[in-house]
Amino acid sequence: MSSWTSPARSDEVPDRAENAHEAFDLDAALAHARRAARALPRSDRAGALEAIAQALLDDQDEIIAANAGDVERERAAGTAAALVDRLTLDGARLAAIAAAVRQVAALPDPLHRVLDGWTLPNGLRVRKVTVPFGVIAMIYESRPNVTVDAAALAVRAGSAAVLRGSSNALASNRALVASMRRALGGFGLPADAITLVDDPDRALVTRLLQARGRIDLAIPRGGGALIDHVVRTARVPVIETGVGNCHVYVHADADLDVAHAIAMNAKVQRPGVCNAMETLLVHREVASSLLGRLLGSLADAGVQLHGCERTLAIAAGEHDVERATEADWETEYHDLELAVRVVDGLDDALSHVDRYGTRHSEAIVTRSRAAAQRFQDEVDAAVVLVNASTRFTDGFEFGFGAEIGISTQKLHARGPMGLAEIVTHKYVIDGDGQTRA
Repeated sequence: MSSWTSPARSDEVPDRAENAHEAFDLDAALAHARRAARALPRSDRAGALEAIAQALLDDQDEIIAANAGDVERERAAGTAAALVDRLTLDGARLAAIAAAVRQVAALPDPLHRVLDGWTLPNGLRVRKVTVPFGVIAMIYESRPNVTVDAAALAVRAGSAAVLRGSSNALASNRALVASMRRALGGFGLPADAITLVDDPDRALVTRLLQARGRIDLAIPRGGGALIDHVVRTARVPVIETGVGNCHVYVHADADLDVAHAIAMNAKVQRPGVCNAMETLLVHREVASSLLGRLLGSLADAGVQLHGCERTLAIAAGEHDVERATEADWETEYHDLELAVRVVDGLDDALSHVDRYGTRHSEAIVTRSRAAAQRFQDEVDAAVVLVNASTRFTDGFEFGFGAEIGISTQKLHARGPMGLAEIVTHKYVIDGDGQTRA
């Protein structure tokens, strides 16, 4: 059994009794979600999402007030600033969340699409058609925007969403789900198409993951301990969204101004997310030129630096750089921290990425088409970027409208998962009375 525990502490969120809630009835919730799922495929799901987007904006004051309580509890508990940032909602972020819901609504319907079709010699007409999964469980940490993204994508894909966020976002998630459920009901769709498992009891996660026949797909989204717990515990199908120990490699012929801008963006723009750079690799021929300037820029931005021996020599007491340990190369910091290593060349960089990378997002900065091509061909990751920040690995940026997670596995889905990745298919066959001899 995994040792995963919730990032929240028992005193962060009042228990359900203090909130006048009864014990959560998971069996009833899953039965209601299944009934709701049957009503979705032929309904106006795009219209329902438009109603959800407007409801989130209409309920902005209540949602932000609920979120403020979660944020204050985390700050009082000494949670890292980057993780508090992941939790925080304001008017601009809520408007962006509503806009993402509208983008999902505007996407082509992923259901009832004929993927393939043919006629057999006996006259049977076979079609491969997209259909919903049914009930999708989403288990995730901290970020309340995931609550809305997951619900919107599941509903648009014709599936009911059963959501289990972390305890430190409980008030935020309750407010968001209440708004979405009201919108569905007002639009004439079953509110139970979106269900929040809002009891912080971690035993419910295990029960959810073992609800064979009632959960059709589970998707974890969060840190390595959570994902490992889900993968080890689940008896339902799982799409594994992976840890993002992402690298940027600066090749010998790179434009150093471009490299500087990409490294700063990949680390500093939003350090608490899974597509932020965690390790910078620099070719030894340009290490002094680049790092002499970049280390100062990173330090000025508040980044704590961990460097190899050659990085320490370049810093030469001018910049505060700690000696990197083996653990630093393996760590997804989720914060303003960065490991820096000077490498001998492309082979060395590829070996480092292969050893320490988590198959999420890897980038190279180079003016060599041959080096770029080799990096793209040899790096085993869901997304490989050339002359671009790792921060672009995102369903919204890819044009998916939103994402339900970033898969680092290779079966069914890989990379940012939008609508196309959360439907399945069935074969439908039309005949004229044929029987098999």
